[in-house]
Amino acid sequence: MNPTRTRLIDAATRLLDAGGPAAVTLREVGRRAGVSHNAPYKHFAGKQDLLAAIAADQLRTLTDRMRAAAADHPAGVDAVKAAITAYLDWAQRHPARFTLTFGPWEGESDELGQAAAAARQVLHDLVAAACDNGTFPGEPAPTAALIWTLAHGAVDLSQTGHMSKSGADPTPDALVGLLIQTLRRPASPPPPAADGTTVM
Repeated sequence: MNPTRTRLIDAATRLLDAGGPAAVTLREVGRRAGVSHNAPYKHFAGKQDLLAAIAADQLRTLTDRMRAAAADHPAGVDAVKAAITAYLDWAQRHPARFTLTFGPWEGESDELGQAAAAARQVLHDLVAAACDNGTFPGEPAPTAALIWTLAHGAVDLSQTGHMSKSGADPTPDALVGLLIQTLRRPASPPPPAADGTTVM
């Protein structure tokens, strides 16, 4: 990636964190990045193009974090849980980035579409491995979609104040953990002993 473009995206991300999308203007981004006020227009057609680039950059970061978290665990349910926990951690640490990245997108962006597809593919592949080794039942695509949907919805409800912070409602992490535990296929019962009793 062009180093000036990277600096502009980094500056824009800091503005986003501080004041949401309304705080991101190409002129201010250029000033924060230490370039001329016209320089951002050489890299972005306008504000929406810049916001799409931020979202794509965040999705790539999220994808890397999910992969790294899962790599610390053998293929299966624990790897899925580690990856989705990394997603929850990112979303809860960076609420403005989460809202932008998973909010409505204006216009077409191949970069953003490809980054989103890569993030979804990471979770799909991890769930597929858990289905293959028998720890998750069913097909990977709907199971991955279910886990992602619950994780996203739980964070969104929490950030918009629709879930109690007093402990009356479970946290997003607890909800995802409960879902994964519910989906986990129970271990096969031990075979009966020769006398017909169950071996414990």
